[in-house]
Amino acid sequence: MKTSLMPKINRLFIAFFVLCFSSSICLADLQLTARSNRVAADKFSTQSIWNITITSSLSQPETIFLEGQISDQDGRPVARISSTSFTINPGVVCAVLTADCLPVFVCKKDGSMVGIAHAGWKGLISGVIESLIESFHCNGADLVAHLGPAISKNYFEVGIEIKDLYLSKNSNFSRSFSFYRDKHYLDLYDAAKVILESLNITLTSGGDRCTFKESDVFFSYRRDGVNSGRMAHLIWIK
Repeated sequence: MKTSLMPKINRLFIAFFVLCFSSSICLADLQLTARSNRVAADKFSTQSIWNITITSSLSQPETIFLEGQISDQDGRPVARISSTSFTINPGVVCAVLTADCLPVFVCKKDGSMVGIAHAGWKGLISGVIESLIESFHCNGADLVAHLGPAISKNYFEVGIEIKDLYLSKNSNFSRSFSFYRDKHYLDLYDAAKVILESLNITLTSGGDRCTFKESDVFFSYRRDGVNSGRMAHLIWIK
């Protein structure tokens, strides 16, 4: 049965990435200026408008609808402070910056709407994924999701208090924790899947990279400390 389903799933995600191009690129010093648009245009052959959303410190997740670029009084593009963002407008790029946290890309199957969430361990239990999915106003079965690069379960050590906090929110999170040599480890990818599955979203891809281990490819705050760079993760409708 698994064999018969795989070709269908693979074709679906090819369509997903064609309709709603998403990518992750490393930028040591991302400046939110018009130059960022030129970098995107050169790299991805698009004139798309970047919209960078930076994780909010608010206790409740905030989701914003991106219609186009917002500029300051000097005409320079500015970042939005938000946990998640989405758009229905072609050429408008939703983006988040991470360095171990999990970027979650979401798309309608027909490619008419896309969004992205910045999901760290706090965001996962404060509802950032649920907030984004709610913005799509459709059944989860009509959506597909991609889990971008994050720190893997083998390197994300957490305290017992974090595990207890997760289990107090949802007992199904128990499968997302492992215990090795008297230490607890959290699988961000699986925790995200617990949430997505609860929302009836079962078509997912990604979740097989490690920002901490793959030092030649990704930045990692846990590995490099305060001097770590950030990755920009992008999704838009072409």
